Parts: sequence; structure tokens; C-alpha cells
Amino acid sequence: MKSDVQSEVGQSVDRINSLLVRINDLNGSAARLDGNGRSSAGVVDQRMSAIEELSGLVKVIVRDQPDGRVSIDTASGIPLLDNRLRQLVMPASSSFGPQTNFPVIALRFADGGATVGAATGDVLDSAAVGGKLGGLLDLRDRALPDFTEKLGVLFTGLSQTLNAASNAATTVPAPAQLLGRQSGLVGSDRLGFTGSAVFAVTSGKGALVASTTIDFSALGPTTTVNAAVAAINTGLGGAATASFTGGILSITATGAGNGVVIAQDPTAPSDRAGVGLSQYFGMNDLIRSTGSPLVPSGFMAADPHGFASGQSAQIVLRDASGRAMSSYTMTGSVGPTFGDLVTELNASPIAGFGSFAMDPKGRIQFSPKPNVGGAVLSVPSDTTDRFGSGRSFSSIVQLTGASSGVASAGVRPDILANAGKLGLAQLQTGIAVGAKALGTGDVRGATLYADRLAGQVDLGKNGVTSTAAFAAHLLGNAGSAAAQAKSSLDDATARRDDAVNRRDSFSGVNIDEEAGADGRAPEQLFRGRARHQHRQPDVRHPHFDDPLKERSCPASPPFRSSAACRLRSSARNSCSPPRSSSWRRARRRPTMPRSAPRRSGRCRRIR
Repeated sequence: MKSDVQSEVGQSVDRINSLLVRINDLNGSAARLDGNGRSSAGVVDQRMSAIEELSGLVKVIVRDQPDGRVSIDTASGIPLLDNRLRQLVMPASSSFGPQTNFPVIALRFADGGATVGAATGDVLDSAAVGGKLGGLLDLRDRALPDFTEKLGVLFTGLSQTLNAASNAATTVPAPAQLLGRQSGLVGSDRLGFTGSAVFAVTSGKGALVASTTIDFSALGPTTTVNAAVAAINTGLGGAATASFTGGILSITATGAGNGVVIAQDPTAPSDRAGVGLSQYFGMNDLIRSTGSPLVPSGFMAADPHGFASGQSAQIVLRDASGRAMSSYTMTGSVGPTFGDLVTELNASPIAGFGSFAMDPKGRIQFSPKPNVGGAVLSVPSDTTDRFGSGRSFSSIVQLTGASSGVASAGVRPDILANAGKLGLAQLQTGIAVGAKALGTGDVRGATLYADRLAGQVDLGKNGVTSTAAFAAHLLGNAGSAAAQAKSSLDDATARRDDAVNRRDSFSGVNIDEEAGADGRAPEQLFRGRARHQHRQPDVRHPHFDDPLKERSCPASPPFRSSAACRLRSSARNSCSPPRSSSWRRARRRPTMPRSAPRRSGRCRRIR
């Protein structure tokens, strides 16, 4: 959607530029006509039409100049046109992402027409410019990022809720392999789990083949991921093999027809950053995303961040209107740990507007100062890559909702292709080998989805709430904003129509005044004038060789009645021909062509 909005922004900028060029040209024409004492009304009308269209694209202030020109400024006082023409310049955006930092629209002089020259130093970077362009900028820089941020937060809670249910269940028979997703960890990383998890191998009929319970608390706080994998392999005794390669954990059953199941210990479930081991590594996820691990990282300040030299993350702080307040490019140069990253951020220019901190679940959060309420972070670019795992700084620490991975998320492909791959059964723990561990009629896992969706989820800076409540809040706000925008549009349209009517009433012509005192309609006046200007036919008088033509009496206005009316003139008309019998015959039977217009009413008399 952002790419569509940005495309409309570009089209609006192009149209504004063309209108400014046209108004500038019409300015010159109006000034020349006024200077020569000629009417510039037609040019002014064309200019007014262009200004009216321009005012719909951007809010402007128009001032008349003594020489017949007009000057145009934006509502904030930025000159667009005075004695010098200016053009809007917007650099092209090479890519569009959920947190793209779009370049500002700059103004440049264009004295030679549409060809731009030196920069004026002014920019249009917020919705304050008004009009369609201001609305598009507000949609692009505030409304869409704000909705994307909250949508990402909702997706984080929803994915954690659904994956918690799916990782607590299994299919019957169990899958031969459980293949996790990219965790962002390496084998030497601190495991960071407490509690216990059960790893089991079952037969095709659901009988328990092997089982082991790993107590991570007993392994100690310094236990590594590799050590935990070794403990799993030891406990399963060759019935299945666990491996951790490239940040992905996998467990594969060795016997034909056997499957693998992971379950939480019912009394002391495993936990890192609030999620169990199976969910943390994504062993049986329903939702997957290539852009996010979908769980809190659980890193501590002393853990290595693993970002190489030359990698960086650009962070931008925007106010409530979407305008950039400050920005910083984090390089990780302060030190090798996540705590050092927090220190670096708190020494950046962004720290003038708030502070960064790492919470117990490994999420880095920004708390704005009270005087900049509503300020939000965005990460336009992030090239960091933790130990080559493909997980970036912003996705690991969940710095923004837009880093949640919602753009690349979806249902796991095999489940999407076959709903039978969705696990609905649960492992029966605490039983002996050979006993029934899975049943085909077990659908206890189905109720887990409903229970989890109705439960609470930790959304970090957005608090602890249910996904249903947060979704209702998000959609309710979106609906209210849409209704308010519609109301504002209706109000603005009414004000515009009223202004247009007032303008037309001031400069227009009243039809009754045009008709004249006798109240005749304009078309009747037109027909009368057309007859008046029609060339009169020649009428031959029997006593004269020359045709009777329009004559003027001495010291009197021209006699402009038709030939037929002259023949009906009275004897007192000094310009009438002598009254003879021939004249009377001509009067009775005028030799006018049938197509000649007849004048109704009485003939006018020369006074």
C-alpha cells in the first residue's frame, strides 16, 4: 500500500509543478496586457482555474500584485511563486518496506521554466502542506506506519498464542522429524532455559518407544545449546537423533514408522523468555516467518550481539504527525554485547527524546519523554546479521512492531496443504515404554487454541492483554479514524462549495440585469439584434432608378428601419419618398423576397 501512496505522491508533485509553470506563464501574459492598457480578463480567468486546481492539491495563500501578477505561498509561508518560479523535487525511492524512510520534497528555483536550478532551502515534509498532497503525506508517514506498527504487535501476540498451542500438541501418528526454524542462536550460546521438557519417540500406533525428561535448571545457567542437544541424544538412547546446525534444531526418529514428540513437563515446564523449548525453537509451529523468530529472544545484557564490523541499523524517531525528529545509525562499535548496544543507543541523538532499556525477555524498548508523547521508532534499514544466522538486530530485540515479521508470515506450508498435519492430540507423560502415549481419538489439543486465544499475552510496551481485545482496539481506532476523515472531507467540501458560490455571486452577471428593463430573455434580445443587423433587401420604386437604401436626415441620427417600414412611413417623415399611386401600390404589395425577415410592431419615426 505504501508503494501505491508514494506513486500518488509523485503524480501530485508532477501536477503541482505543471500548474505552477502555467500560472507563472499566465502571470506574464496578464502583466503585459495590463501594462498595454488592454483587458486581461480572459487570462485572469484561466489563471484562476489553474489556481483553483492547485489549491486542491496543496493549501496555498494567493496574493494579487500591483502589476497584475499573483504570488503563491504554502499555508506555512513557503514561497511557491513570486517573481521567481519554484518547482518541487522528490528523489525516487528505490525500495518500499514497512519502515521505509522516504526522502523529503525539496523546492528548487526554476527561472527558466520547468528546468530546476539551485535549492531554495525549503522542504515539504509533513501533512501541514494541506490539500491532497498533505493527505497523502499524512497517510504515508503517519497513518500507515502507525497501523503497521500496531498490526505487527497484534501479529506478535497472535503468532505466539497459536504457536504455543500447536507446540503443545502433535499429530497421530507423530511426525518422523521435527524441524525447527531459525532461532538466531549458535551452539556456543547460553541455553538460558529453566524447568524441564519431555522428549519422546512413539510408534506408528502411538505406543511409547523411548522417552527422556531434561531438567535444564539442573544443567546450570551456563549450559550451552550444544550441551543441551547432547543431553537429549543421551536420554533418547539412539531412538532419535537431535542436531543443531545453522541456528536450527532438529530431532529425527531412527526407527521405521516411529515419530518424535516434545511436551512440557506438567509440574515444571521449560521456560526461556516466557515460552517453552519446543516453541522457542519452532519445532511444531503453526505460523512461520522468514523475517522473525516470532518469540522474545531471551538474551541478557551480557550475551554477545554477534554483529560483524561494517554492519549497521538505521533508527529514526518520528513524532505523532510522522515527521522525523532524530535519527541514528547503530554500528555496534561500543562493545560486543547487547548491553553495549543499549549503551550506544542511549548516547545517540535519539536519547535526547527518551531512553532505551532491555527488559527481562531480551526486548529492547524505547520510552519517550513526556514532552514528546506519541513518538515512535522505525528502522528503515538493518544490515546486521547475528553470527550469520540471518536474524537482524531489530527482529531479535523486537524494537518495533513492524519488525515482527508479519510481512513474510504465513501458515506452515505442509499444514496449509494438508489440514491433517495440524496436531490435535497430546502426549501422555509419565507412562512406561510400550504403553499407549498417543490416541487417534484425542482432540485435547483443539481446546488449547481456544484457551490460548482467550488468555493473556505479553505484548511488551503495549502491556499484557488478550489478542481479541487488542484486535478490537486496533480495528475500532481504524474505524473511528476513517469516520473522522470522512467527516472532515464533508466539512471541507461544504466550505469549498460555499466559497465558490460566494465568488461566483460576486463576479457573475445577474440574468435579470442581462435581460433588461422589459424582462425579455437573452435569446430574444439576440434574435432581435440579429434581425437588426441583417442586410436589408433592395426595393425598387417605380419613379426612381436607384434602389431605396437607408438614408439619414440632415442633423438627425441615421434612419435604421427596414425598407418595408420606410414604405409605411407617414407623410411627416422627411426621409420618405413622395406619396403617389405607385408608392401606394408598392406599400400594398412590397417586392421583398419571401425569405426576408419581417419586423413586427410599429415602425420607428425619426424625431
